[in-house]
Amino acid sequence: MYQDNRSVYPPPAPPVTWPCVFGQIPERASAFQPRAALRKNVDQARSDHATVVLTQVLRGGGGVGKSQLAAAYAHEARRDKVDLVMWVDATKVDQVITLYARAARDLHLPGATGADTQGDAQRFLEWLAATPQSWLIILDDIDPEHIDPWWPPSALKEQGRVLATTRRQDAVLHGGGRALVEISVYSEAEARAYLTDYVRRIHKNHLIDGHVDTVCRELGLLPLALSHAAAYMDQQDIGCTAYLQHFTHRRSRLGKLLPRWADTEKYGREVATSLLLNLDAAQQCEPVGLALPALRLAACLDPAGQPHTLWNTHAAHAYLTAQPTTGPHTDHEPDDQPPLALNVLRLLHRYGLLADDSPAEPRAVRIHALTARATREATPDSALDVAKTAAADALLEIWPTADQTQPALASVLRANTDTLAGLAHELLWTTGRHGVLYQAGTALLHAHLNSTGTLYWQDLAREAERILGPEHPHTLTARSNLAISYSHAGRTEEAINIQEQDVADRERILGPEHPHTLTTRSNLANSYSDAGRTEEAINIQEQVVADRERILGPEHPDTLTARSNLATSYLHAGRTEEAINIQEQVVADRERILGPEDPNTLTACSNLAASYLHAGRTEEAINIQEQVVTACEHILGPEHPNTLTACSNLAISYLQAGRTEEAINIQEQVVAACEHILGPEHPNTLTTRNNLANSYSDAGRTEEAINIQEQDVADRERILGPEHPNTLTARNNLANSYLHAGRTEEAINIQEQVVADRERILGPEHPDTLTARSNLAASYLQAGRTEEAINIQEQVVTACEHILGPEHPDTLTACSNLAASYLQAGRTEEAINIQEQVVAACERFLGPEHPNTLTACSNLAISYLQAGRTEEAINIQEQDVAACERILGPEHPNTLTARNNLANSYSDAGRTEEAINIQEQVVADRERILGPEHPDTLTACSNLAASYLQAGRTEEAINIQEQVVTACEHILGPEHPDTLTACSNLAASYLQAGRTEEAINIQEQVVAACERFLGPEHPNTLTARNNLANSYLQAGRTEEAVSLMKQVVVSRERVLGRSHPDTLRVTDSYSRTLQQHALIVASSPTVARSLATALREWMSQQPRSWDRQH
Repeated sequence: MYQDNRSVYPPPAPPVTWPCVFGQIPERASAFQPRAALRKNVDQARSDHATVVLTQVLRGGGGVGKSQLAAAYAHEARRDKVDLVMWVDATKVDQVITLYARAARDLHLPGATGADTQGDAQRFLEWLAATPQSWLIILDDIDPEHIDPWWPPSALKEQGRVLATTRRQDAVLHGGGRALVEISVYSEAEARAYLTDYVRRIHKNHLIDGHVDTVCRELGLLPLALSHAAAYMDQQDIGCTAYLQHFTHRRSRLGKLLPRWADTEKYGREVATSLLLNLDAAQQCEPVGLALPALRLAACLDPAGQPHTLWNTHAAHAYLTAQPTTGPHTDHEPDDQPPLALNVLRLLHRYGLLADDSPAEPRAVRIHALTARATREATPDSALDVAKTAAADALLEIWPTADQTQPALASVLRANTDTLAGLAHELLWTTGRHGVLYQAGTALLHAHLNSTGTLYWQDLAREAERILGPEHPHTLTARSNLAISYSHAGRTEEAINIQEQDVADRERILGPEHPHTLTTRSNLANSYSDAGRTEEAINIQEQVVADRERILGPEHPDTLTARSNLATSYLHAGRTEEAINIQEQVVADRERILGPEDPNTLTACSNLAASYLHAGRTEEAINIQEQVVTACEHILGPEHPNTLTACSNLAISYLQAGRTEEAINIQEQVVAACEHILGPEHPNTLTTRNNLANSYSDAGRTEEAINIQEQDVADRERILGPEHPNTLTARNNLANSYLHAGRTEEAINIQEQVVADRERILGPEHPDTLTARSNLAASYLQAGRTEEAINIQEQVVTACEHILGPEHPDTLTACSNLAASYLQAGRTEEAINIQEQVVAACERFLGPEHPNTLTACSNLAISYLQAGRTEEAINIQEQDVAACERILGPEHPNTLTARNNLANSYSDAGRTEEAINIQEQVVADRERILGPEHPDTLTACSNLAASYLQAGRTEEAINIQEQVVTACEHILGPEHPDTLTACSNLAASYLQAGRTEEAINIQEQVVAACERFLGPEHPNTLTARNNLANSYLQAGRTEEAVSLMKQVVVSRERVLGRSHPDTLRVTDSYSRTLQQHALIVASSPTVARSLATALREWMSQQPRSWDRQH
């Protein structure tokens, strides 16, 4: 037989056809969202690594769309004719190896025979490193622990790229030059666009309704959940509203509302399964068996985040150590190991089941809402109840006592409590864990969230009564807190109604001397005080102090608090010395018992300082407050809310001491700190801004004050409501600033509404109502509505005498205001009678050197001056100046005012040089202390100019007055009342200097402005007309002068009455003018006839005593 020994060779492999695709690339989602911002992050990571093969790891939780984004890149690569695109399901590493090996064989790589799968896979990786072909490898859902040997290597000429997706957070992912890109859920806009696009593609636009955004939020913006929900809505033909009702129903389950059949995008898993995919693996890791219990605990809390410290509590540790596990763990970790719960957190974080992000405190631990729901639905009720009670215990354990000092933490704790309460229902009550509900409600009160707090305590009180019964102590506590929330919200009468019933119930159930009964009575007294029922408040508080001293002892903290509350009520009642005596003793006791730097001691010191301030002992108040600020900064830190309050109090004292710039510097810092720490809309922030506005107003920065106050009113109306007491106070403050700015009508409009609101809400005799009416009267007075002002002030005085007593400081202030109005109305003797009584009462009750006493003496001196009792006025004012210099200091604003008033009196008494000496010094002091453009400085300059004019130093007077006019026009505006007054003064000086035409030009403008802005019969308008008439007369324009004078006389008689001093003065001037010019005939017969006619008319209207007067 013939044998052929030639070798047999296999046929040559066919050439590879490019491009090649390996693996099953997922189809593009039907309503795929481009997620431009996310794509930008991915592309940026690629450009940052342009010189090497880029391995980008898209990391995120289950269902966030990692695979869809990677698939989009795969489809784009195919479109761009990339030579090789590979999609690998990398959940198991053997699948990666298998596809690598197949690619090696299909590409006919040398040695890739199929006999050695791992060897073939390695050959494929080597080929990737050397090939000039372009390629993209996508490793979907990698396991970082096993993928490490199978990462594609560096490539030549930037032609290769790797995209991987994973849920895991392992540190190893950062190595090997890999770039991590975090993938989160859709934005709200993307989620809405997905649903909208989906229903548009299936021609069911009617499924999208007003609840589409709520559906997106309820689904946690999770792309996987949204795709299932869209398919469910399509299949069931229900819109967003109906789907939302199903989804949020207490008994609904994710498996029903996001079912497997709704996986129209071929994700391959149910939503719940996808979210918890890594849980089994996590359960097998150290600490073994604790991943699931920890996830259950997290699922009972706010998905948006919990504080890291919650997991370091005894409650969390006890919960975890009580769990049955398949591996050993001990009750106590070694000293060098982190706590057990923190280890479990890191485990869950590594497996992508939750986020453990310490820098995000106090929301460091976060879980997707659907992951939490899937966990709860997969947990037996008994096990879930254990987790809920542990969560309640852990929240209470980390809740700070003074949570108002940590507003961010308090907000997070409240949110977690709300989530827990919504899941636990009656479990917290039946297991005795409802204390956390009370703590959350108390935190709302601490945060001044009045509307929310009121609703919360209404619900909690109803729940307590339903579950525990109407007379259970905890039910009574809930009702007591509801009353406090009403009080904070300005609903004082509702608070009192509850507290009166609460006192009666506690006395009957607990006994009259039980600590809770005493606390409730003290709360009732506080509400009586808020309602202006000061005497009733004092009666209760005196009894509470006596009871607490007898039951608890004189040095018990609750006894000291009761005595401090009583002192505050004494202060409101005008019993300042009694208040100070108590507070001095409370400070001494607290310093001895608690130490000088205890927060309660510092509060007592602050209260004492406030009383010193009220008593006119300003320097003593400042000394205490400076020490309190220093202590607070040292103990609590410069940005602690209590420190900021102490700084605010110090600023107010500086303001009262005339240290305005120092006050403003502090207040500006406090406002900035409050906005940063508490937020721009926190009540404390609003209060500090309002205080700053008041200081700006005192500093003459009226426009800045108004800007703040207008915003403050808007904020308070939105946050607190238009009828809250603090809102009404803010509107009242704004009105006062409008008044200072010359915007009198706007001020009056606001004040009339504030009076009406306070009368309706608080009652006509509440102290705040009386204050509002006094402010309205002041505005009426400035507007020339003197009789209306007097009517209000007489009523206010009567009410104050009835409610507060005739010698209460507020009553004396009301009397002083009435006297000022009597003075403006020409009722000088009545004004003096009142002011003499006020001075006597102030000297008797406040002391002769109290600031209020000095003010009363100054007012009396001004009335004496107007009554022609110049020497008596000067005697008082000289004493006043001496007292102010001694008590307040020579540069205090009140001292400068007193010296200015004395100078005016010297001027009226003809002691012009003495007046000028004082006024020159006052101007110099005010320019140095307040600045050259402060309103008080400009007033001092005007007074000095008047004295120069009186001394015949006309040019110097004019120089000053021209500067004053320029400054007023610049600061206040050309039509402000003070600007018009300055113009009038300048015109008078021009007249005296013989510059008559210039004077007339100014005066005509002043008259026109007064008529336009104040009205034709306002006292200032009538004065301006009279001044113009005198200038006409001096200019020889007699007929115009007489006509104008007649108008002034008639208007003043109608507005002020014939007996008013201003009416008598213009009447006298008018009659003398007529008599002096009635016989002029030679030069102007027409004028003579006009004057003769005017004289006959005038004399026919006058009483018979007219001749005798002249």
